[in-house]
Amino acid sequence: QVQLVESGGGLVQAGGSLRLSCAVSGSTFSINVTGWYRQAPGSQRELVARINSGGSTNYADSVKGRFTISRDNAKNTVYLQMQGLKPEDTAVYYCNTKILAHTTWQNYWGQGTQVTVSS
Repeated sequence: QVQLVESGGGLVQAGGSLRLSCAVSGSTFSINVTGWYRQAPGSQRELVARINSGGSTNYADSVKGRFTISRDNAKNTVYLQMQGLKPEDTAVYYCNTKILAHTTWQNYWGQGTQVTVSS
């Protein structure tokens, strides 16, 4: 059973920093794409950043230059370093991983962690 455990959310003032962690366990397949999504009240869930097993990354335009996604394969953990936080970054952040199991992509979500940026 694949499990994603997130940590690192909290309350921070505008301009501050936070680091989110997502530990993935239970998968024996190495090809995957892991990313962070966020959902603010009344809004749709949106992609923030993602990284594949080869280390390639993608970012939403709104976070480019402020957020950095990285992974530690030895720990099966993906990190999202967030700097220069703005009130509009306030949302529940969800970790997601898509794993290629034989010929099928399997999709898993974490429970979410709240990030609140005060002005």
